Amino acid sequence: MSSNLTRRMAIGDFLLRRLEEAGVRHLFGVPGDYNLGLLQQLADTGALEWVGTTGELNASYAADGYARLNGVGALLVTNGVGALSAINGVGGAYSEHVPVICICGSIPQRSIDRGLGMHHTMADGRWDHFLGAFAQVTAAQTRLTPRNAAAEIDRLILTAWREKLPVYMELPSDIPFLEIEVPADPLVLAEPASDPERLGSCIDAIAGRLSAAASPAILVDADAGRFGVAAVLTRLAERLQAPVAVVNAAKSVIDETSPQYLGIYAGRASEPGVQEAIETSDCLLAVGYRPIEVTTGDFSAALPAQTIHLRGHSVDVGEDNYQAVTLEEVLRGVVDAVPQAEPRALDRPARARPPAPADGSAKLTQAAYWPAIQGYLRPGDVIYVDNGTSFSILGLRLPTGCTFIGSINWGSIGYSVGALLGALIAAPHRRHILLVGDGSFQVTAQEVSTILRHDLKPVILLINNGGYTIERGYIGKNEPYNDVANWAYADLPKVLHPKTSARSFLVKTNGDLKEALSAPNDTMIFVESIMDRHDAPAPVVMSSNKGAELDYGPRGPQHRENLQLRPATV
Repeated sequence: MSSNLTRRMAIGDFLLRRLEEAGVRHLFGVPGDYNLGLLQQLADTGALEWVGTTGELNASYAADGYARLNGVGALLVTNGVGALSAINGVGGAYSEHVPVICICGSIPQRSIDRGLGMHHTMADGRWDHFLGAFAQVTAAQTRLTPRNAAAEIDRLILTAWREKLPVYMELPSDIPFLEIEVPADPLVLAEPASDPERLGSCIDAIAGRLSAAASPAILVDADAGRFGVAAVLTRLAERLQAPVAVVNAAKSVIDETSPQYLGIYAGRASEPGVQEAIETSDCLLAVGYRPIEVTTGDFSAALPAQTIHLRGHSVDVGEDNYQAVTLEEVLRGVVDAVPQAEPRALDRPARARPPAPADGSAKLTQAAYWPAIQGYLRPGDVIYVDNGTSFSILGLRLPTGCTFIGSINWGSIGYSVGALLGALIAAPHRRHILLVGDGSFQVTAQEVSTILRHDLKPVILLINNGGYTIERGYIGKNEPYNDVANWAYADLPKVLHPKTSARSFLVKTNGDLKEALSAPNDTMIFVESIMDRHDAPAPVVMSSNKGAELDYGPRGPQHRENLQLRPATV
């Protein structure tokens, strides 16, 4: 309980103190004249560690990756040019439900009061352009003043944490050193207590349906991970002896070695046996389900009509909607309320036999690459995917304790490289594996220099196949607009950090790949794998082909002869 005691403190120092109390230990970003005052306060106090990035876009990706492992992340940008550079990554955090706090050092309050023109603005006398822009991609926005800072800083940080969404605050450059009255008590990250009657009624309604069901099942989207309920969902599945499936955005949220785990549900594109288990369930619990074409097999998903939908702070059970409840309290109550079911074996599809050892001298192909990656994974890995042929990781089974990080809903190419930096900073003790194609990598490749500067040790597995292979499956199989410049990728660690001890490998054969994957991970490992630009996994190509039908319609160019990469070419 708050003591209502206050103390005097500079606004900037209070902001840094509150970030630290919220569990933020690092601040990503780019210095600019409007945010240097706060940066100096950070240097003076040592409250957080500054991680300077090569650009604000990468800072926003890094804060996102950091938040996925740390619980909340933060970045610091400057007015206008910095804010708009970061807005794509903040938009991704909004789409993916990641709590990121974007702090923008903005034009002085004096200039706002007097109507003085300043650089990094539209030079039109208006000061709300960027607040308006960020209102579209954040859960809360504010311009801090000496009058509102104490309340607004707490409001925005708590909103980000509770809603699992980004927020945006502007800090005028002439106020961080002004002292105000602030709460003396530390900030406590806690959910408001559920309404007792609503919570009890909701638990009774769900437990009643589950107890009467002959074939209960659970479907999980990414929010199960964001709200930290994966463990209680697993206990519920074990108690019910019910199968659990995930949408691809929630890969790794449920331990894939669990006896209750079935696989990925995506309508007709589901893994074997998963579609029937989910769509024929007589009591399906869907947690945080947000269907888009990428997670539903191009809208072929068909959940049962009486599906129970659970969200972070509300639940639908039939015609009844329950507000003022929290997801964790509801699920814990349901676990306690349902009876223990008799043990039963789930009808899980048999896993394919491991392929025969590949010919070491043979040219590397996608068909040989992904089984090798499956064998490389180990418990506890953090695995990153970017948009492209690396989506093949969705078809692999992850060992226990792994974390999957990707931009599935937002689909921003290059996200993974920035996110890698942030998550490495958050959890340097874990092994981090980046799976990326050359096209996506070129968008944010410069952030590898920051990773090297901090002596971080990821494994970067890059496929060099001459461009945007996933787009070739839409249209432009041989068109130059899907090509990228051919870099000497394996040489980049030395270029970006000449004194690095990173190990680089140029892989052309199966034997080359085996050697690269045998290297000790006591430093960065960078593996460039050369493949034919028309060699792509069949599921990725088929998804692109279907995407073209959705995007362009029956009159679209995808119907022209030889304009699409087809699965038959694999």
